[in-house]
Amino acid sequence: MKPGDYVQLGVQCAWWHDASQRKERHKMAKRIFVGNLPFSATEDEIRALFEKHGAVVSVSLITDRDTGRPRGFGFVEMEGADADKAIQALEGLDMGGRKLRVSEARERRDSGPGDSR
Repeated sequence: MKPGDYVQLGVQCAWWHDASQRKERHKMAKRIFVGNLPFSATEDEIRALFEKHGAVVSVSLITDRDTGRPRGFGFVEMEGADADKAIQALEGLDMGGRKLRVSEARERRDSGPGDSR
């Protein structure tokens, strides 16, 4: 083994370790539903809003798959206690003239082919 091979192996191990830590944080995080968002809202704005109440693991705003336009809702992942504080503080908050709907996300129902929602 050459010294360069050892360094490459170290990089791969570090990458794997970081990825497994990220997966572990996602497992411990609570998923929060955020509805009635203004269509102009960005992920950065939502992240900043929620970070006032604790560490944000991820933010995802949902868009229409055909048009790419925002659908007015999204999801934020935060640690358990921080998530509860954010839900309490942000439910009903006015953002862009709209009252936010903030709650713990529920599991998505599986729908089979041809099922309509």
